[in-house]
Amino acid sequence: MYDLPVHPLAQRVLDHIRRNELLLAGNRVGAAVSGGIDSVALLRLLLELRGELGIVLSIVHFNHKLRGAESDGDQEFVASLARDHGLEFCCGGGDAAELAAEEHSGIEAAGRELRYEFFRTLLGAGEAKSPFLPEQGRNGALAAAGVAPPKGVLNKIATGHTLDDQAETVLMRVIRGTGSRGLGGIHPRIVLEDEEGEAPGEIIRPLLGARRHELQQYLSDLQQPWREDATNSDSKFTRNRVRKLLMPLLEREFNPSIAENLGELAEIARDEEDYWENEVSGWLGTVVQWSLPEWARGLGYADAPALVQIAPSKTDSGFQPQVSELSERIEQARHAIANASLSRPWLLTEPKAVQRRVIKAIGEQAGISLEFKHVEEILRFATEDGTGRELSLPGGWKIVREPEAMVFVTPDLRRLEPLGDYEYVLGVPGRVFVPELGVAVEALRISPDLESPEYNPQQLLDAELVPRRLTLRNWRAGDRYWPSHSKSPKKVKELLHEKHISQPQRKLWPVIAAADEIVWVRDLAVPAKFAWQRAGEAVLIREISRNEYETI
Repeated sequence: MYDLPVHPLAQRVLDHIRRNELLLAGNRVGAAVSGGIDSVALLRLLLELRGELGIVLSIVHFNHKLRGAESDGDQEFVASLARDHGLEFCCGGGDAAELAAEEHSGIEAAGRELRYEFFRTLLGAGEAKSPFLPEQGRNGALAAAGVAPPKGVLNKIATGHTLDDQAETVLMRVIRGTGSRGLGGIHPRIVLEDEEGEAPGEIIRPLLGARRHELQQYLSDLQQPWREDATNSDSKFTRNRVRKLLMPLLEREFNPSIAENLGELAEIARDEEDYWENEVSGWLGTVVQWSLPEWARGLGYADAPALVQIAPSKTDSGFQPQVSELSERIEQARHAIANASLSRPWLLTEPKAVQRRVIKAIGEQAGISLEFKHVEEILRFATEDGTGRELSLPGGWKIVREPEAMVFVTPDLRRLEPLGDYEYVLGVPGRVFVPELGVAVEALRISPDLESPEYNPQQLLDAELVPRRLTLRNWRAGDRYWPSHSKSPKKVKELLHEKHISQPQRKLWPVIAAADEIVWVRDLAVPAKFAWQRAGEAVLIREISRNEYETI
């Protein structure tokens, strides 16, 4: 028999692991170690518990290449931990800043995308080559680094998310606006799926019941050093402002147990969502019918319910020239090529909570970005008398009200005209999701560090010259823009043509206006008259993915 853990924190973590069934005897577990307090404490706690749990432990590390020599120093520090404790070490790397620029996303979202793809590699790739490791493949790279390759594929990766992270996440979602699903915060476990939809393994969070200051004390008791990441104090990140300013204020002035209370709220919300998800799944199978729209029939596509993008029939020998462009549009569609018919009598007799969830669920399956205001508008529309009326929805969808059904009609991709204009109010600071683009746009007030490579001065606006409310929209005919270092203003249409932006991207290309003057255009330098003067605060405009927007 193994001795029980001697440190009180280790016993609590063990109880959390067992209560949530995060680990089983025989699991091959990779501790994700960045070098910071949380992850190093995770490693030391799992080392203390591995005998009691019966797990095989190794260390995984991902270098995001954001801080140059400091990032490399973190990697070497983690590698030394692996050597000191005789653990296998799996290391990958990727340029998060480069990916963020390519995908018009935030640094955090790009880093998470790279990191989780690396996790998928470790969980499911076995001996296969990884895009994050040198040419010789995973095992060859590890051997070259002087450590033994893993003896088997990992089936769990543990991350160091704490109760503080949980409380911050829930609080940020409340501030931004969220439903009960968002209140669920960080889940104790998530299943990672590969491209085929299979689940090779899980991400687990053993420390969700522990406070950050407890982990710091634990490491001090062990005389275990850790690495400090300077970006954790960078005020341009929302989480850092919540962590350094808001949470201490709430603990000091309102409730010293706010973190624990928010953690309990998250647990309650997750259980509630699990119940509702099962209920909604049953309703969708009985009161919602999916069908292929008439315009898509006869094109070699299966005439069957299409809850995801429809793929061409394997027996189809090809499309006729006159429908080749249409077939390409269908292939590239991000939404379902299917109409959804919802029983109207059933909907109107259900409680409002059920109505909202069913409408939201249809939107999620169809690929429609439905916010609270859209759901409420749909429900009001459902109660009105008459038939044949239509209600427009985001992304080109519409609803047709019939006596016995509410029919969600997929966009007709035969129409060559692009989607209509869009326009949103963007606060400074603030963020707004743009369904037409599939991304959110965020305006941040920051105090730039001139030495930091993360900031491109040509992309920063002077905070003193920018109003607190901006207009985010697609460009319109006649719009003119004067990027810094150009001789004179030009029509936006000409600037996009020079950048070889293709249709329909060009029509939806985002701009930001202050009153009647455009102060920002995606991928172009800001105007000289509004540019940050390398003193005082600046406004940074950035795009973030839908996933990051929904989890902030």
